[in-house]
Amino acid sequence: MSGGITLWPQEPKGLFRRFKDMCGGLGAARGTREHGDAVIELQRLVMAPAMAILFVAALLGVLIVTTDAAARKQRTIEIVVAQLENDADPLEEMAEEEPPDEPPPEPPPMDDVEIAIDNPMPGPAGTLAPVAPSPALQVSVKPAALDAVAFVNSPVKMKSMVGSRTPGSIGAATRGGRQYGDASTEIAVYAALRWLKKTQRPDGSWQGTAPGTARSAAGATGLALLAFLAHGETPKSKEFGPTVKKAIEWLVAAQERQMVNGELVWTCKAHGIGEYGFLIASYALCEAYGMTRNPNVKEAARRALERIVSHQSPTGGWNYYLCRDAKITANGKPDDVSYGGWCIQAIKAGALAGIRVDGMDACIKKAVACLKKRNSDKTLGFAYRPDNRSMSSGLAGVGCLALQFLGYGREPEAKAALDVMRNWKPGFDWDLHPHPGTAPWDSPQYYYYYATQCKFQAGMARNARPADLAAWEEWNRAMKAFYPHNMKDAGEIPGPDGKPRKCAYWVNKDAPNHTIRPVMDTCLVALQLMVYYRYLPQATLKAKDDRPKGAAAAVDKANDIDVSVDI
Repeated sequence: MSGGITLWPQEPKGLFRRFKDMCGGLGAARGTREHGDAVIELQRLVMAPAMAILFVAALLGVLIVTTDAAARKQRTIEIVVAQLENDADPLEEMAEEEPPDEPPPEPPPMDDVEIAIDNPMPGPAGTLAPVAPSPALQVSVKPAALDAVAFVNSPVKMKSMVGSRTPGSIGAATRGGRQYGDASTEIAVYAALRWLKKTQRPDGSWQGTAPGTARSAAGATGLALLAFLAHGETPKSKEFGPTVKKAIEWLVAAQERQMVNGELVWTCKAHGIGEYGFLIASYALCEAYGMTRNPNVKEAARRALERIVSHQSPTGGWNYYLCRDAKITANGKPDDVSYGGWCIQAIKAGALAGIRVDGMDACIKKAVACLKKRNSDKTLGFAYRPDNRSMSSGLAGVGCLALQFLGYGREPEAKAALDVMRNWKPGFDWDLHPHPGTAPWDSPQYYYYYATQCKFQAGMARNARPADLAAWEEWNRAMKAFYPHNMKDAGEIPGPDGKPRKCAYWVNKDAPNHTIRPVMDTCLVALQLMVYYRYLPQATLKAKDDRPKGAAAAVDKANDIDVSVDI
């Protein structure tokens, strides 16, 4: 001890002793040292731990409330499936200001309902009959989970023009019924795709079997690629991925600069007569870019679109070899509606994929004006060209689909063409549908490729005319009964599981050297049997007239009406 101060600390009291002293001090008189020490000890032993526990509990409560609120907020976020590179679409701003047409609502998912897509076997008279399905190749009506199918940024998710080419959506669109496909249509499609896979050349291209069809390899390859893309196949697909990849690579590599009509332009090898093959290849490249987002494919598609847009004729159509002056083309065909149909399909696919080129808006306006004022025909629906109205009525579907694609499906010219096609029936005979006073048909599948799409677009649109709905249902019933049962057996190839799978194809009955058949016929029929999910009914079908009141009949110097277009 020194001066009453303890130099060494006392031995600490135990918890029990401290609690006993605290209780005794709390009983002492207020103001005494014992009472004050007891109060301090109470704060240390009871109040501080209690406050710590309450603080932690309060913090946990705040975290729980915050997390729950964030979760509720997250569930209300609108999810955008895919974004285009060009969000601003000037043509959309000119679209009709009425509520857009919507496809018919999908039925609720059905459990335990499956459509078998397996090995088609030839039946009597060359038919294809369904057999027991392999679980790995079943397409269910129940839509697939998003993360199971969203492996590419695809045009099948773009805006409201293109259907969803996914396993779940294909299943829903082929569930059967008067307006949809069924198991037999998908079996036929698989047989055709496997035949195309089997007949693809080592370099990735396709050619017809007729003499000289090697000149049209670009067209054959473009059509084949369009058939695979329509089914949702990409380079990543298990069964057809390598086939699709080689086809895209061939089309990109085939693009080259050549002298055409004295002008150095981008075209492609083996483009066929009039460069039809170049247009079909361009269409396929635009869709391929939308489904792969590959920059090399985009560049090739952009080059092709720039030439198509910039080489439109002064009157709004297109001529062989994309010559602006029809007088110097090989056959002098001004504003050829058959030729222009492929130009418009390529432009539409490019726009959906987000590829914009200079002059596209003006090009579309002129094209619509040309179709309405120069190519439309009261008897034929649409004439082959303005100076030749003695051809057959087969091209009615070409002009009609072009107007539907450009947002003009309810125009009088499109309706008239639908009426021309009202009583058509699917078939392969070249002379089944000659129009009175006109030439007989050849290559009927070329015309039916357009007719099927036109009838589907008109019949399945919102507020469709009853006659158009009835016409689509009747056509669809005949198409499903005819095409799957009139294929040519072509042997087998190994399926994705290594087991043999049947291949089959279609071919018209007219002159075998007319086109790149049977590749062309097979692709055109397959595309018809995929119409249910390839393209949705149009979002905007009615035109908008931007002219001032009182000037509705005015035309410009080229006799082009002033129109606006939704693409």
